[in-house]
Amino acid sequence: MAGDFLSGNRLTLLNSGQEYFPALLAALEAAQTEIYLESYIFADDEIGHEVTGALCRAASRGVQVNVTVDGFGARNFATDFLPRMTAAGVRAMSYRPEIGRFHLRRHRLRRLHRKLVVIDGRLAFVGGINIIDDNSGPLDMRPHYDYAVRVEGPVLGPIHHAARRMWEIVSWANFKRRYRQAPVATPCCEPLGEQAAAFRIRDNIRHRNDILHAYLAAIEGAREEILIANAYFLPGVRFGRALYAAAKRGVRITVLLQGKSDHRLLRYATQTLYATALAAGIRIFEYERSFMHAKVAVIDGHWATVGSSNIDPFSLLVAKEANLFVDDSRFAGQLKASLHQAMDRGARELLAEEVSRKPWRVRLLHWLAYGLVRAMVGIAGYGQRHWYAADASREETP
Repeated sequence: MAGDFLSGNRLTLLNSGQEYFPALLAALEAAQTEIYLESYIFADDEIGHEVTGALCRAASRGVQVNVTVDGFGARNFATDFLPRMTAAGVRAMSYRPEIGRFHLRRHRLRRLHRKLVVIDGRLAFVGGINIIDDNSGPLDMRPHYDYAVRVEGPVLGPIHHAARRMWEIVSWANFKRRYRQAPVATPCCEPLGEQAAAFRIRDNIRHRNDILHAYLAAIEGAREEILIANAYFLPGVRFGRALYAAAKRGVRITVLLQGKSDHRLLRYATQTLYATALAAGIRIFEYERSFMHAKVAVIDGHWATVGSSNIDPFSLLVAKEANLFVDDSRFAGQLKASLHQAMDRGARELLAEEVSRKPWRVRLLHWLAYGLVRAMVGIAGYGQRHWYAADASREETP
């Protein structure tokens, strides 16, 4: 995996929308030839309209603007933004638009969950931040806590290719023949910094397990410390074995999870893992200050990842995801320091005694939630060999 990293990049870590959106809007306003933007959510709020305005202004000055949103996560897009964008010359489409009732079938769960922007082939943004205001949602869940990375350098080659390829696929699926044309910009892959990075996607054809394998390789090679912050965390057989093997050989493992969740079912299912993880020496923190949406990790002070992929069966088995992996001690140190600051300010550590004292009704609820999530994945068409089982952590590691 180390041979896949490209050196010479300049990477800027962006903490939540307060840092991400000013950087994104400035880059959109400076675009000269081409923009690709992908988002799972495109909210009808102040940020959504600011980004739309920047995209429309770019199109009006001759920039080819290509916007792809998920047809389920951004169900509002066709009504709230598409007419304005189309009138301005923006080329915009939905990935697998939902028409009528949502049915639990495999193809319905295959969502475009990537959050990716590529501008002029010279600059990209990769991470977990949707086009939505940090202060959306209930008061006790504001502001959103998440990360993205501003990217320049040789790793733009695969990022630009992924964005262009996604646009071509969605164009074919939406019968938008006029949208299928040669790319306007050639990615600028000249060295601009000293940081090594690799870009990984997850799809259902050639890259089904690329993100998972990148995580596993790093965890299996860990010698000192693993720090994971993930919004929706339901790891399974291979991931669980790798974590427990690392804990057995003395690696310090800390996992930061949501304390306030917008998906209670998955949160309850995740809590079935707590007792076994704590018994293995893995520390678990829940972020309670606001809504944590991050999907990041730092290992041994030099390896890090920031992206859209959760560590759950939906991200790792069915959704389209994109993560940036970094091998650089400065970047990893910055992310680690940011995570520890967030934990100090807004997270609470769970102790084994607290988990063991939970009433039987609560434990039953957690296991019912776990069973329901398992059934959902089964209905979607994935059997035992794919399932990310809670009880796999009790098995002996190879």
